[in-house]
Amino acid sequence: MPELGSTQPIIIKKKIVGSGGHHGGAWKVAYADFVTAMMALFIVLWLMNASPEVQQAVGGYFRDPTGKAGQTGGGQAAAGGEGLAVKKDDFEGLKAQIEQAMKQMPELKTLRDQVAMTVTGEGLRIELLEAERNTFFESGRGDPSTTGTDVLELLAAQLGELPNHVLIEWHTDSKPIAGRGGYSNWELSTDRANAARRLMLEHGLWDGQVKQVRGYADQHLRKADAPDDPSNRRISVLVQYGEPPTATASDAPAEKSGEAKAGRSSEAAAGKGK
Repeated sequence: MPELGSTQPIIIKKKIVGSGGHHGGAWKVAYADFVTAMMALFIVLWLMNASPEVQQAVGGYFRDPTGKAGQTGGGQAAAGGEGLAVKKDDFEGLKAQIEQAMKQMPELKTLRDQVAMTVTGEGLRIELLEAERNTFFESGRGDPSTTGTDVLELLAAQLGELPNHVLIEWHTDSKPIAGRGGYSNWELSTDRANAARRLMLEHGLWDGQVKQVRGYADQHLRKADAPDDPSNRRISVLVQYGEPPTATASDAPAEKSGEAKAGRSSEAAAGKGK
């Protein structure tokens, strides 16, 4: 027993707990790995039961995540137009996508009023309208200008990613071409449409994507009341719908079918009479 008045030291013991116990964060890493593995498993199971079109689209993304293969003609669409075709309901989204791509090119900011895109009965029509100063082709010639080349290359890169077919048209104003013999607006419109086709095939469109090249001269004026207006000179790129309607026998009017049958009956009767 300690004596009265004596001082006894007080000993305090501190217990150091390691950070690797159940209060640590190592379990979070293991749990994250487990969740990632489960997500990958579910994706694989989903793909195994998905349609062939979905499997093809997902596979195309992993082969080309940047989506730039079509610019060099090596993408899935370039290989033959296979893939998910853009349908009529999706053309508004395609229109917004092209508009956004053009906004990202500073050199094309001044051309916004010269690009018109409308969804028509044939597909998405993209029109490049010439102005008094800004032109897409050299005056009176079939060679694209620097501005025209930039816009056509941009469109080719965007449209080459699609399996949809395209049509290329050129329209002129009503001004006759002077000093070139028999060379008229008909030859000029055809030459420019063909030049646009060649340029776009070199910068994104896949072989066989262009179905038609049309030269209309001044037969479809944009401003009929001003036949010499520069905006009448324009190139139209028409992106066709992915699933065009197919004509069937039931589509024929009943009256015409009746007339055809009556005609065949009359011919048969005449043949018997002979």
